Amino acid sequence: MPEHPFLRHVGLAALCLAAAAAFVFGFIAAVVRAERTRALYKLHFENDVPRERVLIASLAFYLSFATVRVITHAIRDQIGPFHNVSVGGRHIHHLVWGILILLLVGYGWLWQVGLKSRALGRVLAMLYGVGAALTLDEFALWLNLQDVYWERQGRASIDAVLLFSALLSIGIFGGPFLHHLAREAFRGGRVHAK
Repeated sequence: MPEHPFLRHVGLAALCLAAAAAFVFGFIAAVVRAERTRALYKLHFENDVPRERVLIASLAFYLSFATVRVITHAIRDQIGPFHNVSVGGRHIHHLVWGILILLLVGYGWLWQVGLKSRALGRVLAMLYGVGAALTLDEFALWLNLQDVYWERQGRASIDAVLLFSALLSIGIFGGPFLHHLAREAFRGGRVHAK
């Protein structure tokens, strides 16, 4: 039975959805203006650092997961400049890069780098999302201990679950801020302190 094009290119659909969301967010931010957008961001995240970090990690996860799916399909279909990474004839799966990034983030947190600098905390949160996406995209590899990346066994459902989880997480942790930003854009209201 032929695979539905959407299921084969879930990453492409996710990237398109992310691009549409980024366009809408950019349009709303332009309408609200940069200083008001910053004020809204500060209102929602200044005193809630963990929520901000989870939002950043969720956004990084979603965008990285969608991007890596598009790139892996391009490699498989030999489209564009993309190719597999090999060292000494051994294919290096992107799972390896994800694990290295997660180890780096963990080491950074051991040194409490993110507690000393909010900017570094944001960078570590972003790197955590990227590392988790690279690692979880090859979940079937570590589950089966063999390269079954392109097998049909649950691939589409895993993609759908991960993408839905990332969107849900973005909504949960960024929802109040995004809702307030949209309300400001369409009502022309003012930023009020909580």
